Amino acid sequence: MTDFPDRFVAGLTLLWRRGEAERELTVASVGGHGARIRLRFQGIEDADSARGLSGGDLWVREEDAVPAPEDFYYSHQVEGWRCEDTGGRALGRVSKLERTAGGAMLSIDIGGAEPVSVPFTRPIVVSVDAENERIILDPPEGLMEL
Repeated sequence: MTDFPDRFVAGLTLLWRRGEAERELTVASVGGHGARIRLRFQGIEDADSARGLSGGDLWVREEDAVPAPEDFYYSHQVEGWRCEDTGGRALGRVSKLERTAGGAMLSIDIGGAEPVSVPFTRPIVVSVDAENERIILDPPEGLMEL
């Protein structure tokens, strides 16, 4: 998943990870496939080689990341940040920020078995304080108990 599909060009080096396994892959060509992007990698010439990548994730190195626009945050940037309500009460810590069909969602570890999913949108997100790694939320009543 990416918010910046134009980044994918021939010659771009990506990291592929599955569990503890990791390797570099260099993009050989890029094509469209409906709303999806189709990548071909150097050295991956047949279906068996491609199957070997199944179940893995592609990552962009930090130095190759597109600079984030204002009010945009990558998941790895906000992981571990604390979440508070508008009164300063601790709500939990961000375990991830993910893009879903319904929009960006924060997963907040509140100390229970499952994290709570909170839409990463105004007016629920009142402010993001990157300097202090803190997100101020005004969740609807009951949302944090789901």
